[in-house]
Amino acid sequence: MKIVRRNTASGPQLAVVGTSGELVDVPGERDLVPLLDGRLHEAAEAALRTRATVTAEADADLLAPLDPPTFRDFSTFPEHTAGIVKLFNPDATINPVFFEIPTFYFSNPYAIVGPVADVPVPPNCVDFDFELEVAAVVGRTGRDLSVEDASDHIAGYLVLNDFSARDVQFHEMSMLLGPAKGKDTATALGQYFVTADELEPRRSGSSFDLTMEVRVNGELIGSDRLDHMAWTFPALAAYASRGTEIRPGDLLGSGTCQGGCLAELWGRHGRDFRPPLAPGDVVTTTVELLGGTRNRVVAGPVAQPITPFAGAAQN
Repeated sequence: MKIVRRNTASGPQLAVVGTSGELVDVPGERDLVPLLDGRLHEAAEAALRTRATVTAEADADLLAPLDPPTFRDFSTFPEHTAGIVKLFNPDATINPVFFEIPTFYFSNPYAIVGPVADVPVPPNCVDFDFELEVAAVVGRTGRDLSVEDASDHIAGYLVLNDFSARDVQFHEMSMLLGPAKGKDTATALGQYFVTADELEPRRSGSSFDLTMEVRVNGELIGSDRLDHMAWTFPALAAYASRGTEIRPGDLLGSGTCQGGCLAELWGRHGRDFRPPLAPGDVVTTTVELLGGTRNRVVAGPVAQPITPFAGAAQN
């Protein structure tokens, strides 16, 4: 089952994708999150029976399928990590901690944008980048879950493009914190929320046998398969729940796949290999069965000056 959220004159409206690709409104439902814990299939199937309102996808103003209350972004693709670390040291290799815990950072749920939204260049950013990922969406509350139990807490999946201000990110991370503002402007979600049962026939190894691709202005930049993850999505959910709760709607990003961002290519081939994103560029992501995103980069605001308190010591 595929669910979308479209914009209407009266606000967001959930719809289920029919057998011919048409969007069938789920009456009275504007928010995906309350339906994740058991009611989604029933509500969608009732909508498909009555077909009260039907819209062609081409005529729909598509929004992000949900507004996640939290967004944890992990790092699970070893080949991507192997390229990124060479940005700072050409002889660097993957930190052994990568294979000890599925590390993540908290990103900004307020930065979520839709699959076709314009994306502004962040203030003070020169090295603007994309990151091709897939995210799992939590469907049930859980705490201190085992990996086995965590699999039942994943409701579905969607495509994720984590836009990144690399120069801002690396500057702030020199303080051994972050990333923060480097990831704070836009995270695009694909048009479809796809329920977990839809992907089961493609289960393979650590994940699913799905091809992932990212293009800039129509040119293929990177391609990988989702089952090249070193950590499973249930492992991500279990780790996220350690000592705390995960709740319906929480977003768990896979991290960038191999070849899924410019920074990795800069690490492998040098900073001049490809230019950073600039206003006018169009970034398109696609993942089999899950759909994708198509976002145009636009000029962003100028950074307002911020200085330390005049009496602060600077040694």
